[in-house]
Amino acid sequence: MDYEEFEKAVDLFGILIKTSKKDLKKKYLTLSKKYHPDMPEGSHEKFQELQEAYDLLNVYMDSFAFSFEEEEFKAQFPSFTNYKNWR
Repeated sequence: MDYEEFEKAVDLFGILIKTSKKDLKKKYLTLSKKYHPDMPEGSHEKFQELQEAYDLLNVYMDSFAFSFEEEEFKAQFPSFTNYKNWR
């Protein structure tokens, strides 16, 4: 995987900043219906491109190294930052 392939996959799925695996799967299912070879807008090439992009993004998301820093936690869960037991 190189960054150009990664960027192309991100663009294909319309990801702006962040997404979850759950949301990525939803987008994949929606786009796979649209680009399926049996659909009017579909083609085998576009469907194959979508599948490869989905696989690439899944590998990236599975390999992501999580930060366990306080700042990252606050960024991921802003509602917990005001919790009474939070430091």
